[in-house]
Amino acid sequence: MTSERRVLLVEDEPSLVRTLRDRLSSEGWQVATAGEAETAVALALGEPFDLILLDVMLPGRDGFEVCRELRQRGLGVPILMLTARSQVVDKIVGLRLGADDYVTKPFDMMELLARMDALLRRSRDPMSGSPDTVVLGEVRIDLRRSVVTRAGEEVSLSALEFKLLRYLVEHPGEVLSRDRLLDDVWGYDATPSTRTVDVHVAALRSKLERNPSHPELILTIHGRGYRLAR
Repeated sequence: MTSERRVLLVEDEPSLVRTLRDRLSSEGWQVATAGEAETAVALALGEPFDLILLDVMLPGRDGFEVCRELRQRGLGVPILMLTARSQVVDKIVGLRLGADDYVTKPFDMMELLARMDALLRRSRDPMSGSPDTVVLGEVRIDLRRSVVTRAGEEVSLSALEFKLLRYLVEHPGEVLSRDRLLDDVWGYDATPSTRTVDVHVAALRSKLERNPSHPELILTIHGRGYRLAR
């Protein structure tokens, strides 16, 4: 582990803060702490962090609300939620609001460290292997659940739109010709015109880009096809 890793610990229980801060520091993490929502949001948006440990039970606004606000404001830093709640519905709520993982208190420290390492590896190399979630700016693509969000809000995509987006994500940086997209996304038995690809790309841009007229995610390579920005 290296001292370059920075974690924001959002927890209001002093004894747990001390325990986690000491252990994480010994593992090479630089630890900043916040005991309530407003401080957590200000720190998360104002300083660079590699990961956020976010307790659900906070005074005032809870961890769910903090997670929602951070995602709505475009923060893509991995969030691992700490919760004393065992109900499955609470865990699902956290994941749907944009959390990347959770551990239930009381947790084993080695498990927490392992999950932190896994999230950090995934965030630093989001296209390697087959990650469950890919983050492109304020767009988050959950490949396992086929859920796409932009600035924290779920985006409704057709099955074909999601299939096209997934194909782009699985070939980051590659220039993909319209013919290749027709073959691999629509299938050899399909016979749509080349214009069909353009129409579906335009639909994706209208839902995912901040300014569809000047796309930042799905780029046109004139005369060659399309490329997903890395």
